[in-house]
Amino acid sequence: MRLRGRRGSRNIEDRRGMGGGGKAGIGGVGLLLVLAVGYFTGIDVRPLLDGELAGSSAPRELTEAEEQAGAFTSRVLATTEDVWGQIFPAQVGRPYDPPVLVLFSGVTQSPCGGASGATGPFYCPADEKAYLDTQFFATLSQQLGASGDFAAAYVIAHEVAHHVQNELGILGQVNQRRQQVGEVEANGLTVRLELQADCLSGVWARSVEGLLEPGDIEEAVNAAHMIGDDHLQSRAGRVPQPHTFTHGTSEQRARWFTTGYETGDINNCDTFRARTL
Repeated sequence: MRLRGRRGSRNIEDRRGMGGGGKAGIGGVGLLLVLAVGYFTGIDVRPLLDGELAGSSAPRELTEAEEQAGAFTSRVLATTEDVWGQIFPAQVGRPYDPPVLVLFSGVTQSPCGGASGATGPFYCPADEKAYLDTQFFATLSQQLGASGDFAAAYVIAHEVAHHVQNELGILGQVNQRRQQVGEVEANGLTVRLELQADCLSGVWARSVEGLLEPGDIEEAVNAAHMIGDDHLQSRAGRVPQPHTFTHGTSEQRARWFTTGYETGDINNCDTFRARTL
């Protein structure tokens, strides 16, 4: 992805190096992998994390890798601001109000709870902020098999897509409905929400074509495939259990991202009216 010379976003809240990070007794990358598997599969990983995230640390200087990850994230976030700032007036008929992206290391707090259990990157509608531990990029590449800068950019775009859903009123409606139904139906609604976010990520990708390099879209599609519920549950040594899926299968995630990329139209991302996913 051609980001050199691109502006960085001002909507970054960097909490890394501020202290309060969790302990990493199972290793930094190992911890992030546990979080990722829990987040993307719905497995309760809290028993594995007892004591791992309870500690605190003194303020510290950011490493060069962290500085680079922060700069990368800021520039990718700026592209989402530019893209949705154009798409909302054209397709929605009103301005776009971008989210703040919080960078943290190890553990942090949000109105939606602590980013310390099975969270991974997440969006909190209560404060309209996305939360990201930049070490997740290494986990994505080294442990989950989704390498490349555009794979990392897709993760950012996906969380911003949840903010887009919030702006459109979809997130609130789905959350209200999930509280009224049983677990299996709630999981099904969550899958549709996540697949829609994948599709909206594809819409974003289509609109940054001028920044794309050969192989970028393939990186994003591969990332969507590698973090499908069925693939991650199999990777965790489990027989895939569709009724527990909360993000969709590898095939579904890759296909909905591709749908958004090929059409560039928000209306084609209506997973809630789709008869089949």
